[in-house]
Amino acid sequence: MAIDDTSEPVLAPTESEIMAARLATIVANSDDAIISKTLDGNVTSWNAGAERIFGYTAAEMVGQHITKIIPAELYDEETRIISKLKAGERLEHFETVRVGKDGRRIDLSITVSPMRDSIGRIIGASKVARDITERKRAEETQRLLLDELNHRIKNTLATVQAIATQTLRRSASPSDFVESFNGRIKALARAHGLLTGSSFQGAEITDLVREQLLLGGEQDTRISWSGPAITLEAQPALHLALVLHELGTNARKHGSLSAPNGRVAVRWQVQSSNGRSLQLNWREAGGPPVSAPTTQGFGSVLIEQSLRAHSGEVTITYAEGGLTCQINLPLPALAQPLGTLAREVSKFDAPQAQRQGLEGKRILVVEDEPLIGMVLTDYLEDAGCEIVGPAPSLDKAMLLASEAQFDGALVDGNLAGRPVDDIARALKQRGVPFAFVTGYGREALPPGFDDAPIVEKPFTQEQVIAALEQLFSNVVALRKGKRGA
Repeated sequence: MAIDDTSEPVLAPTESEIMAARLATIVANSDDAIISKTLDGNVTSWNAGAERIFGYTAAEMVGQHITKIIPAELYDEETRIISKLKAGERLEHFETVRVGKDGRRIDLSITVSPMRDSIGRIIGASKVARDITERKRAEETQRLLLDELNHRIKNTLATVQAIATQTLRRSASPSDFVESFNGRIKALARAHGLLTGSSFQGAEITDLVREQLLLGGEQDTRISWSGPAITLEAQPALHLALVLHELGTNARKHGSLSAPNGRVAVRWQVQSSNGRSLQLNWREAGGPPVSAPTTQGFGSVLIEQSLRAHSGEVTITYAEGGLTCQINLPLPALAQPLGTLAREVSKFDAPQAQRQGLEGKRILVVEDEPLIGMVLTDYLEDAGCEIVGPAPSLDKAMLLASEAQFDGALVDGNLAGRPVDDIARALKQRGVPFAFVTGYGREALPPGFDDAPIVEKPFTQEQVIAALEQLFSNVVALRKGKRGA
């Protein structure tokens, strides 16, 4: 029996059909956004990658103008792209920003190619966009970390410099300087060691007491302490460590720990009346007779100013039975104004640095590190300036910057992690010249103040004075220019 076969023969796909199918599969499954549009900017195709990146479905975007995902400030960018496409150019890997359906800005790396018809005419464009938001975020995080590392290193070096300068000014001899300076640097190093373990998030007060009083890990039964577990933030912890070092050093040299039967008891608690605060009591007993010193040494100044930088208070009593020290440290810190320091000048003091044009100038000092503020105060007073501040907090600095009377200012790059943009704006609005004193680079400082000089930490007296002279010489030149006009 004959078989009647009238079905159409199955034809093998052509090479061009295979290539088209492969291309369609690649486009459909790509993680990148692959979009086509007309030369007028209307979207003609929108793949699954585009849906994932921008949040719009193909139905929501095909037929819409591409500016739907372009920020208004970048419309000119699209105009330039179209112009280059019409000239037959391919735009490779430029980075830009687009806007998703939820309003978030998306960092993209984009390649744009012209689309041609069968006779070679340019009829549109094909865009491949890769989401680089995470990469950009990682780059920004790395930049911020490097800026912060740079700032902390320079701030630490400036603190060491301040300790050296202040110790020298109050040392009776070179050997006295070496001993005092080495002790303070070791105390600083021990405190940094504790903070490093917590990524500079803070330190537990018991660890601070142990590190600063039980030197070298020794078990000295003459020293006792008790109190609740309290973690202090990095900067207050660092300053309290230096305070404990000064008290411990004084006790070993002149106080109770200089006698075999002497004792030191450290007790602390948290009080919640009028805000939380740390109440720490240092009490010495069993040592030689105690009398109040006739002059104020650097150790006493360091204790007082380190605590005052965090609105803390200290009361030292030289009782017959032994020295006692009462410390009140707010938690968290609420900074108060730092007073002008009483200075002793030893025979090893630095030479006076009076410079023409600075005598009598009132200078606002904005600095959250008390030791560095002390050095700036000394440098400026040596040059014949009067000090306003130092201001260790943003609130205090803003109050002084807005209301106090002064001729110029030296401003830290940030205050306890808070930016100083508002301070810079307040100074500029009042027409007061200022310089940044900071461990940060220009890119990490408030934008729009590129004319403000930078004194990099650690600094010398000459650098500070030169920056002020530059500020005031610029002011004089500006005034002369206005009169000439």
